[in-house]
Amino acid sequence: MREVDAVVVGGGHNGLVAASILADAGWDVVVLEAADVPGGAIRSDEVAAPGFVTDMFSAFYPMSAASPVLTSLGLEDHGLRWTHAPTVLAHPRPGRPAVVMHRDPEATAGELDAEHPGDGDAWLDLQHFWERAGVGVLHSLLSPFPPIRGGVRLAASARLELLEVARLLVMPVRRLAEERFGGDGPGLLLAGNALHGDVTPESAPSAMLAWILCGLGQSVGFPVPVGGAGELAGALVRRAEAAGAEIRCRSKVERIEVRDGRASMVHTADGPIRARRAVVAACDAEILYQRLLAPEVLDDAFRVGLRRFQRASGTVKVNWAVDGAVPWSDHRVVGAGTVHVADSLDELTRTATSLSIGEVPADPFLLVGQMSTADPTRSPSGTESLWAYTHVPQEIRSDARGEITTHGRLEGEGLDAFVERMTDRIERLAPGFRDRVVGRHVQGPNDLEAANASLVGGDISGGTTQIHQQLIFRPVPGLGRSETPVRGLFLGSASAHPGGSVHGGSGANAARAALWHDRRRRAAGWVRRRITR
Repeated sequence: MREVDAVVVGGGHNGLVAASILADAGWDVVVLEAADVPGGAIRSDEVAAPGFVTDMFSAFYPMSAASPVLTSLGLEDHGLRWTHAPTVLAHPRPGRPAVVMHRDPEATAGELDAEHPGDGDAWLDLQHFWERAGVGVLHSLLSPFPPIRGGVRLAASARLELLEVARLLVMPVRRLAEERFGGDGPGLLLAGNALHGDVTPESAPSAMLAWILCGLGQSVGFPVPVGGAGELAGALVRRAEAAGAEIRCRSKVERIEVRDGRASMVHTADGPIRARRAVVAACDAEILYQRLLAPEVLDDAFRVGLRRFQRASGTVKVNWAVDGAVPWSDHRVVGAGTVHVADSLDELTRTATSLSIGEVPADPFLLVGQMSTADPTRSPSGTESLWAYTHVPQEIRSDARGEITTHGRLEGEGLDAFVERMTDRIERLAPGFRDRVVGRHVQGPNDLEAANASLVGGDISGGTTQIHQQLIFRPVPGLGRSETPVRGLFLGSASAHPGGSVHGGSGANAARAALWHDRRRRAAGWVRRRITR
């Protein structure tokens, strides 16, 4: 039987980060990944048409470029190269020029001010606050809770503007826009970024999410890996292997054995592996607690908390191969890597409300990626590798248009009709788009979960990002850390604090917790041996 110091369950980015940190500490580590290739939700393939590279899940990586966890791994030394679109983001508006976010905040502010005097200075004030406090906020958010070291850094960098940071955490993004701006452009930029998560413009922490993503967009941009998202995964794999970790694909974990209250064995179809020091579960919380662990190892209070665990909305993603550029009516959209499609802030509210009540949105908010615009290697010269994704309810009860009769998860004819609804939105903004499509590939909620078991029902966040399931409430109230009710078992996925996005914080926190608990256990054993002599 194979024995190692640590078994990492799941070869997504958090699992690979955990493996690197543990291997750096001299541990013998094996990563078990069920899929054919490692990377989890960081993967690329040619699915829409030959020669067109599609990022199958995540695609733009501002959090990765800024994350102190990932930057500390030196991934550029392992082949990672970043590239950027000419402009970060564009938000088309009916009958008016699109609002555009540039890497240069002065350029963004200048355009906002030309539309509504005073908005430029207000935008720069918000960005300057990010420049003062952003690094401290990221360190705090990516650290184990409570973030003592990150909090000290935040206090210093923010010059004690902690109350303003705290207010952003509990503020809706609509109120942030109303307080600071007179025109609608800044509100669209802020709210569109906030709705990358499953929040509404009227709920927390939408203002915080908006501030972070807009701040990152004008400091590190929305970069993409040259060659596709799989190149980021490849760099993480090479980094882990260089440290000495072993990565096994097609190794689905069947169960985690607990002996004397401690995680001791990981069982796969190929046989068991004994974990001498720790098991890091870089998988969804429900997979860990409901499928991999025996029910009796969890007490009643924990099981009650787990029943309250809330999933984020489902996701539908459509990938296109486009012969030529997307024919946007507004030329300002052409150079943007990311495009947000929603007519107004009010429409974003209506869309979010539909999701809240289990209703398929009439006009879904689209997050569009022009990948060849950001990275010309993604498709033949003069063409575009394009995708768009949007959210749908996990459990559908109705359709705002009354056209889709699907109940439960969106699939079959209902999914086909919804994909046409998404396509129509782009066609209205880019007449002739349909005629330029030479290939298409659809990923509905079930497809996403089939490709990656941790994307339950198309939930790309590892559980809702709403404030009631963050910090000490993630994944259940009272945790907020990677430790679990089982000794030697640590949750290192997006279901654990600090949550979704490709930043590596959850994996790093789990690995560091495993190291700390092992040191404490060994120190306690040394003391016991000294006493009994």
